[in-house]
Amino acid sequence: MTKQTHSFQAEVAQLLHLVTHSLYSNQEIFLRELISNASDACDKLRFEALNDGSLYGDQPNLEVRVSFDKAARTLTITDTGIGMSEQEAIDNLGTIAKSGTKAFVEKLSGDQKADSQLIGQFGVGFYSGFIVADKITVESRRAGSPAAAGVRWISGGTGDFEIEQIERAERGTSIILHLRDDAEEFLNGWKLKQVIAKYSDHISLPILMEKEEWKDGENDQPGEMVKTGEWETVNKASALWTRPKKDITDEQYQEFYKAISHDFENPLTWSHNRVEGNTEYTQLLYIPAKAPFDLYQRDKHAGIKLYVKRVFIMDDAEALMPQYLRFVKGVIDSADLPLNVSRELLQESRDVRLIRDGSAKRVLSMLEDLARHDKHEAAADAEGVTDVVSEEDKAKEGKFSQFYAEFGAVLKEGLGEDFGNKERIAKLLRFATTTHEGLNTSFADYKARMKEGQEAIYYITADNLAAAKNSPQLEVFKKKGIEVLLMTDRVDEWALNYLQAFDGTPLQSVAKGAVDLGKLQNEEEKKAAEEAAEAFKPLLAKLKDALKDRAEDVRATSRLVDSPACLVVSDGDMSLQLARLLKQAGQAAPESKPVLEVNPEHPLVKKLDGSVHFHDLAQILFDQAVLAEGGMPEDPAAYVKRVNALLV
Repeated sequence: MTKQTHSFQAEVAQLLHLVTHSLYSNQEIFLRELISNASDACDKLRFEALNDGSLYGDQPNLEVRVSFDKAARTLTITDTGIGMSEQEAIDNLGTIAKSGTKAFVEKLSGDQKADSQLIGQFGVGFYSGFIVADKITVESRRAGSPAAAGVRWISGGTGDFEIEQIERAERGTSIILHLRDDAEEFLNGWKLKQVIAKYSDHISLPILMEKEEWKDGENDQPGEMVKTGEWETVNKASALWTRPKKDITDEQYQEFYKAISHDFENPLTWSHNRVEGNTEYTQLLYIPAKAPFDLYQRDKHAGIKLYVKRVFIMDDAEALMPQYLRFVKGVIDSADLPLNVSRELLQESRDVRLIRDGSAKRVLSMLEDLARHDKHEAAADAEGVTDVVSEEDKAKEGKFSQFYAEFGAVLKEGLGEDFGNKERIAKLLRFATTTHEGLNTSFADYKARMKEGQEAIYYITADNLAAAKNSPQLEVFKKKGIEVLLMTDRVDEWALNYLQAFDGTPLQSVAKGAVDLGKLQNEEEKKAAEEAAEAFKPLLAKLKDALKDRAEDVRATSRLVDSPACLVVSDGDMSLQLARLLKQAGQAAPESKPVLEVNPEHPLVKKLDGSVHFHDLAQILFDQAVLAEGGMPEDPAAYVKRVNALLV
């Protein structure tokens, strides 16, 4: 076959431009990425060979070889893995066949640090080769295909690539990097071994390099390292999670995380355990420091790699981790699952359910541990405590706040998904309040600060913090000094449907039902409110008639202090905010009318009685309540027209 030229997918071309302009601050990262890909290719062959042993052919060994040629200025990474066909080379190296590609590209900002983090999250390790190479040649043959079905792929990292068929005796893939002048240090065996030891020591396959020995120079010529033709293993070649914890350093744990997650930052924390009992498995789970760009895509797979008896089975084994913990990265190695397990079988397996439950509990334990250290730090600051704290404890201080800022909204999904752990999840949630700024108030903190006689945990949901803090529905609570939780995540309204109480204390939305402060409202206040409502009945009747198409009811309220009116919904009805969010998302929301509550003491409300503009004022009152609640009047033009008419 003659050479054919193909254009890169637009997103790939954009990535290559960023990579080749020194996006990665650490050049040597490319070797980690390419060796990781080679290891994955071997894992895939081992998995496919479970059903077809002939795929090994006359090459029984799975390994990765790293070699260099100083004269040609090339560095080559070769694996004996699954290999690629011609079409697979075009698909895998010329396009990014991954959901979320468009969202990813839209988030690229031109800021090198931010974009490098995104590229890492997206997992485009192959293209990192262009950090050090001005040309890359890939030669490959898929396992089970004849020698004549080899393929060669060549690109200079610009807008296109060439591809042609070749004869290739061995299965697997060779990536040949034609190094740039500023990457000459990677033509050195000692340097390559150092990088492999740093980033790829955990790879369970042998990584081989040619042995070198020193040869003295002749006739006053300098000596040099010369290859002997023998190959040696330069990594430990044992899976990191199978080693005893005492033999693994923090740096090794961190590098392993970066290798499996393609992240550039260290994880917040991790947990490495061997679980024995009804089912046996090893788990090595990590919590990242930063949220990925596609965190809120519900179809995003979990970042868990599944192994069975150290044999790689699949990436993104979503059945092993609940959806609300989809940010967790790591490895689970089962001793009990069959080697030919499929995604369908994972959904039905009792062992998998046990692993999933155990993994969720382990992650929650990690978060509880971080939260305890945050609490210790806050208490120490408040009391001026200067206790001796271990280095390990110091390292955890402040990390829960960092976690919650990145993943708190996703954690809340667990209230509706994981009923067995609902109470544990609720204890981890944090909110801003009307008296405490920042996401640092837990339900337990709120309860400890409740006023004497207060019988409910009060909260309000809104689109943003400013809208929540300035809501008219909070006025009586502010007047009486009653703290209210401010909830501004889109998931809050949905999640709280599954949490009616915390530790025996009911949760009460200040925007639902008639306000009832119970023992916090004295008898005189209650009596005055009842008398005002009685005297106000004729005007309420007129308002109900004027607003019969827009409001379910109109009633006097004691919840307002400075505002003339506000909107609420009946207990059990969907909030106005949730209905608005559903409509914005193109989903159906139940048709229901809100209740308009009016403040009998407000001058504008008093002016209604006997006004010749009664109908217009009633409509304006309703529309202003909609605006104050964060919504938009059904007919903005009519609202403006009414206001202008009254102004002139």
